[in-house]
Amino acid sequence: MHYFIFPDIDTTLYQASGSMNVGLDEVLEVRKDLDASGENPKVSRIVMKFDLNEISRSVSDGTITNPKYYLNLYDARPSELSTSQSLWAYPVSQSWIEGEGFKGDNPKSEDGASWNYKDNGDTKTQWDGAVTGSGGTWHSDVYASQSLEYSTRDIRMDVTPIVNKWFDGTYANEGFIVKRSGSIVSNGSGSGTLNTGSAEGNNDRLGNLSFFSRQTNTIYPPKLEVEWYDTKWSTGSLSALGKSELEDLQIYVKNIRPEYKEKSKAKFRVTGRGRYPTKSYSNTASEYLTAKYLPSGSTLVKDGAYYSIVDADTEDVIVNYGTGSLLSCDSDGNYFNFWMNGLQAERYYKICFRVVSGSDTTEEMVSHYDNDYTFKVVR
Repeated sequence: MHYFIFPDIDTTLYQASGSMNVGLDEVLEVRKDLDASGENPKVSRIVMKFDLNEISRSVSDGTITNPKYYLNLYDARPSELSTSQSLWAYPVSQSWIEGEGFKGDNPKSEDGASWNYKDNGDTKTQWDGAVTGSGGTWHSDVYASQSLEYSTRDIRMDVTPIVNKWFDGTYANEGFIVKRSGSIVSNGSGSGTLNTGSAEGNNDRLGNLSFFSRQTNTIYPPKLEVEWYDTKWSTGSLSALGKSELEDLQIYVKNIRPEYKEKSKAKFRVTGRGRYPTKSYSNTASEYLTAKYLPSGSTLVKDGAYYSIVDADTEDVIVNYGTGSLLSCDSDGNYFNFWMNGLQAERYYKICFRVVSGSDTTEEMVSHYDNDYTFKVVR
């Protein structure tokens, strides 16, 4: 199963602009700017926070088991990137206010989180009590990272260790801070010491990474992806599809509706059969109506039938094939469950399938199916 959460608040902290707030900007940036001589780096960092209460309850009551968490950020035309670098995420250690400023404000807004302060312009509470060491504060003993090559723009970072620290009560959820590796200062405590050995503090030209914020008018706001293995397998008296049937397989979604409410939970029934079923004279029922099950799968076995959710207009993959998207089976056939509130409302989505069989032999078959099974999520 895959579930998506969109951030409640996000903003960029700009070192060069001190107390400027940009909480309503449509773009988030991880910048590194050098002066005319190629020295004196000035950086920016991203902070964002997700409401995890529903997921926490689902983990506690056993609805979600052993989940993985991925932070997804989407390219908003970065510039002058180096060929290889890394982004790191840490848990923020203090509360902060998003603010209502824009980068283009004149005069600039100081009402909300900035490099110097974590709250509004009246209170002006410094992140750590020393402006020289600002730019957010974070817990440095738990982190996540992702390496980027020149062609890599979107981010899907495994932040499971951080979220687990929030859920086990080690730290309060104050969100993520996303930044380049190392630090412009020696650590997150605000010492203000330039760390020339870090990606933030050295004079290497790394370029400027930019991602869409929650304020974007595109379909690419940040999201936290929750993935877990929820497959159940109990075939009852059903028979498995044979090798010849899998070689010329047809897949149908029997109960798909044109529209689903954005907060609904749907159960899709999936049927597979050979294009030309073999006749059985001992069975009076039509072979076209006889339910059989697709290959089973698990976290340890490559064989299985997988579903994928794709944006019908852009062809962007929302849910990819993996152990979190394996079909289940009961005595009525194959199925999968899906929570609609992880998708954006007023958009069309398409269900595709991938079937793998015989992966433990030299006759492995991998087949993909796109039969235009489309639905809309509505408010």
